[in-house]
Amino acid sequence: MINNQEFTEKLRSASLRPTRQRVNICKTLFDRKNTFHFTIYDLHKIMLDKNEKVSLATVYNTVHALKKRGYLKEISINAEKSYFDTNTSNHHHFLDENTNTLLDLKESEVGKIKVKKKIPGKKIKSIEVLIKIASDN
Repeated sequence: MINNQEFTEKLRSASLRPTRQRVNICKTLFDRKNTFHFTIYDLHKIMLDKNEKVSLATVYNTVHALKKRGYLKEISINAEKSYFDTNTSNHHHFLDENTNTLLDLKESEVGKIKVKKKIPGKKIKSIEVLIKIASDN
């Protein structure tokens, strides 16, 4: 279990004041054993279900500040939908289109990817694969 001081330090390093709502957002995100994939709306609903009165704007701003600081990773599904991930290491994902859930896929579980096209003045920072899956019936 992580203590509130660690959450406070994360928030301050992301240039956020560690209010009770923001500390509780951090607890929900980081005080867990497994990776957590979520949308802003998912997290807001979880906070409300815990009887934490927090605005959608506070959730949005806190998540984006933590992402900017490197504590979260954003996985863009399309122009309207992004998930966030508490696992910031290089890895890939399955997107289950039936349940709208993300599942982690380790880098070692995907073969070597070779990109032939070069963009002048740019280098590849990372390659992250999103594999969409659905029921086969």
